[in-house]
Amino acid sequence: MRNPTVAYTAPFLLFLVFLSLDGKLGLAPEVEYPVRVIFVAAAIWYFSRGVLSFKTVQPAITVGVGILVFVLWVAPDLLFPGYRAHWLFSNSLTGAAPTPAGGYQHLHPVAILFRVIRAVIIVPIVEELFWRAWIMRWLIKPDFLSLPLGAYNAQAFWITAVLFALEHGAFWDVGLIAGVLYNLLMVRTRSLGDCILAHAITNGILSAYVIYTGKWQYW
Repeated sequence: MRNPTVAYTAPFLLFLVFLSLDGKLGLAPEVEYPVRVIFVAAAIWYFSRGVLSFKTVQPAITVGVGILVFVLWVAPDLLFPGYRAHWLFSNSLTGAAPTPAGGYQHLHPVAILFRVIRAVIIVPIVEELFWRAWIMRWLIKPDFLSLPLGAYNAQAFWITAVLFALEHGAFWDVGLIAGVLYNLLMVRTRSLGDCILAHAITNGILSAYVIYTGKWQYW
């Protein structure tokens, strides 16, 4: 019998492996990105289909959270040019935000399409399974399936938010805000589907913003 943790963690771990191999597979981006999306999607189907739910219970709040996180994600850089160059966000621990050019503007359209698919579909699923559906409960009780989604414990709530922030490197500050808001959404709705939708809306708007404005540093 498979450990229940695997359903919540395996796709995310595979996603991280591919991130660590970014540009190191010797494949053209228009080949590499589809391969990465297909493999992680296959892992979601194989490991996680039994625990996935896309049903939303409070869609209006969920859409609002998704939009709010996007606004808060880009606001500091719009309000304070050069903000991200501060040592708090550009150092040996967090790394540095990519330059606005980032090299992505030269990507093949197929590569850009699959980056969008990854951001809007793959990332919300693997991250919400891992952070909100698993870590938030596991930190409260290792027998996490005995707890409902959205079970609240202050320590688990904030540890999850901080770890989610650290995952986002130079954008840890807005990552922390996003983590808190997504955590609150899970506590309020107790719904994986709502968290996935909110995350997908954030990433969808952000992807459109990046492509339209050329601010590739957000990718």
